Amino acid sequence: MTDLRTQVLRLLCDTVVPSIDHPDDADGFWARRASDVAADLGVLATVAAMPAEQREAVGALLDGLAAQGFLTAAQARREQILASAGPAVAPLAGLVLLLTYGMPDATGGNPNWTRLGYPGPAPRPAVALQRPITPLRPDGDLALEADAVVIGSGAGGGLIAGRLAAAGARVVVLEAGRYRSEADFRQFELEAYQQSYRRGGPTPTADQNITLMAGAGLGGGTVINWTNCIRTTDRVRRQWADEHGLTDVAGPDFDRHLDTVWRELSVTDRCSEFNRAHEAMHRGAEALGWSFATVHRNWDEKRHDALVAGGLGFGDPSGAKRSTVKVYLEPAVTGHGARVVDGCRVDRILTDRGRAAGVTGRWTSEDGRRSAAVTVRAPIVVLAAGALESPGVLLRSGIGGPAVGEHLRLHPCTVTLGNYGTDMRGWWGPPQAALIDEFAAVEDGYGFLMESVQYTTGLGASAMPFTTGAEHKEAMAGYRDFGSFIGLIRDRGHGRVTLDAGGETTAWYDLTDELDLRNTRRAVEAEIRLHHAAGARGIRVLGHGLPPWQAGEDLEAFIARAGEIPLRAGGAVLFSAHQMGSCRMGADPATSVADPRGELHDTPGVWIGDASAFPTASGTNPMITIMALASRTAEMCLTG
Repeated sequence: MTDLRTQVLRLLCDTVVPSIDHPDDADGFWARRASDVAADLGVLATVAAMPAEQREAVGALLDGLAAQGFLTAAQARREQILASAGPAVAPLAGLVLLLTYGMPDATGGNPNWTRLGYPGPAPRPAVALQRPITPLRPDGDLALEADAVVIGSGAGGGLIAGRLAAAGARVVVLEAGRYRSEADFRQFELEAYQQSYRRGGPTPTADQNITLMAGAGLGGGTVINWTNCIRTTDRVRRQWADEHGLTDVAGPDFDRHLDTVWRELSVTDRCSEFNRAHEAMHRGAEALGWSFATVHRNWDEKRHDALVAGGLGFGDPSGAKRSTVKVYLEPAVTGHGARVVDGCRVDRILTDRGRAAGVTGRWTSEDGRRSAAVTVRAPIVVLAAGALESPGVLLRSGIGGPAVGEHLRLHPCTVTLGNYGTDMRGWWGPPQAALIDEFAAVEDGYGFLMESVQYTTGLGASAMPFTTGAEHKEAMAGYRDFGSFIGLIRDRGHGRVTLDAGGETTAWYDLTDELDLRNTRRAVEAEIRLHHAAGARGIRVLGHGLPPWQAGEDLEAFIARAGEIPLRAGGAVLFSAHQMGSCRMGADPATSVADPRGELHDTPGVWIGDASAFPTASGTNPMITIMALASRTAEMCLTG
């Protein structure tokens, strides 16, 4: 980074979050710049750590800003220059906002949190902090023999590893992320992204259309998800049976798997307290005559703490969460001799005469200073690295057939904020304690759920589209009064996963299916009407170019304008926390990767054990469906 580029980048930070004279500034919020909380240093460090090609692209952008007089321009002119750069500047602006509002200082606080109404992470519960699993840490190249090797340890892989180990199989689990227990979780947002999320937190698809959130670590998404437990709907089960050959999924045998998982996870609705956003959702649903239900959650009631539950997406320090680590992997390791290697990226699956023979990969220490080759010889390989990474393993291995990486579903989510004129205390209580399924099958079996989201300061700020520094600060000044609703779309269309030049996975997703477009716009409209019926004084759709609605203005005109926002980069802000279908099961090898049992069409002994096996999008939070299918797959592995 040249001196000129550094100067431009630091000034860009203070342009996105500038110092503004304001009469109501007792806490210094309006006067505080990004650099006053060292966000500029964080941005510089992040850019310095980027791959060379990406870093040079940022440098070229900064050169372009400098050529337009950015360094000598006044604030208003700098904002115009940033606007003229278009979508190219959005990731940098988002990073500035993420750090300005999410990064704690040396004391564990952030001066902006006072205005946002956020008290900081909950105090650590007084519980015994244990680390029951001791992963293998190679001193040199590691070669292991096993009956089964499981790649990934999330909702699917963790369960399958536990089932196979309990049945007496010698199991090795290879996890690319790291092992964290309640002893490690502090519920700081940015720390959690770095430690427990794929690629360090929110990352866009290659086309910038959707921001992806996925777990990365022992236990995968079950360690950082919001514990929303929903059984697979009969509608989806029939579709999978009738159209994709999973005939048993529509019958009582799959009920058995669902019931078993439900029981093992201690699923309950007795720890789903409503925060004020949920109360608003309830009011609005009642006023509109819409369905409304309390969410069931995989949670230990004896350890429940509603304050700690508010930060579930950043790890659970109480030990109440019934993740795959707690329920399946700890017993597998401590009771049945399973071995775990964390920090191990699997390169490819080994075959012998067309059958599974094991895997090869590379282990890296957490500080990056040591590494070792890892080889596991096993006749059963369970691929459960998640729908964004499992296709990469198959593509690097040259197996799986033509459908590998295709049919990626994302459950795209729209977000709408309601300003209720009072502190919503969104940081308290389970992030998803209620839902509305009124529109789950609004057209041809497809539709959307309405849910709430976890309170975040960094991600929340970065998701709020930047127009000018003053406008964004105005929005953040009222952040404590916002309640958020999302529309979770069951997508019929799909994207794909490919490999880049370095052999890493790249996700692509363009929302173009006509049914999906209609349902996404229906979801935005429903969110607006729900906020209005609940008594919101203002409504803000997360999307570029749409000023918020204020009480007294024409609601129907606002809904019409919201319906014109492009559903792609530069338009609506879309998220995905559910990735599915990229190694899907089915009867046809031309359109599916695995057969209806979950075993690869072209490579016996390789089984798909995660959400990438879904024939279609589930239309619900997928954890229970993943685990029920994994329970089914584990039985298939054992019976052959």
